Amino acid sequence: MGTTPAGRVALVAGGTRGAGRGIAVQLGATGATVYVTGRTSGSERSEMDRPETIEETAALVDEAGGHGIPVRVDHLVPAEVEALVARIRREQGRLHVLVNDIWGATIEWDRPVWESSLDTGLRTLRLAVDTHAITSHFALPLVIAEPGGLVVEVTDGTDEYNAANYRVSFFYDLAKAAVNRMAFALAHELEPHGSTAVSLTPGWLRSEAMLEAHGVTEANWRDAIAHAPHFAISESPAFVGRAVAALAQDPAVSRWNGRSLSSGQLAKEYGFTDLDGSRPDAWRYVREVQDPGLPADVTGYR
Repeated sequence: MGTTPAGRVALVAGGTRGAGRGIAVQLGATGATVYVTGRTSGSERSEMDRPETIEETAALVDEAGGHGIPVRVDHLVPAEVEALVARIRREQGRLHVLVNDIWGATIEWDRPVWESSLDTGLRTLRLAVDTHAITSHFALPLVIAEPGGLVVEVTDGTDEYNAANYRVSFFYDLAKAAVNRMAFALAHELEPHGSTAVSLTPGWLRSEAMLEAHGVTEANWRDAIAHAPHFAISESPAFVGRAVAALAQDPAVSRWNGRSLSSGQLAKEYGFTDLDGSRPDAWRYVREVQDPGLPADVTGYR
């Protein structure tokens, strides 16, 4: 990209927690200015009713060596997204990296479409798909103003895996496939402007909610392996964050244009590790060990 890491400006849309937080912090570690958006701030929570806030993420960006700017935005409201991009244009004059990680949806697991709540399912699609489209509509003119822009569509599952496997429920399956396809479509539209679009999936992510569900913290996450053996392949949000940071710093990033990528795949390519020094290759593990029903064994996979 055309600027030094410290001069880059990024927007992590959906940076309150989970992968978005990990990505924002690791971009901050490169010295970037990172706008962190989401619906949960210190004064108001989203329907997810989680305690993590955009202000906390921005502070972590600062601690990592970047400049974090929290902005409360509902990415389903076009006027709010338009105002956000206008602010970035006014304050920075440019936008080098757009990360669409917006989610914040309630999922009904393991229910066919006819037994699912239609309101919940359609809300999932709006939060997972419409938000990304709205944000791209307003932000991309600023991204393509200079050659070398990068758009990362964060999803769950590689294109290859999702094409061959049912992803838990009709609405979840559709949402994640749509995000992968968004990156494919954006790649065609961005290429003439010298910019790149990819989709990126973490593996089994140790998000705040996932750690809570398993009754562990990041410090003792391995304790959960006793009741969930395949949790041994899990990864911290920093891992996918380092994947985005590596892409953002790669002057030849255009070679990935339109590709469906995973954190484990990019760790091998760029040489970064997770916080514990390992390189978990979750999607290969899922395909070769977990899905065939083999005993949990991460040997050769992290």
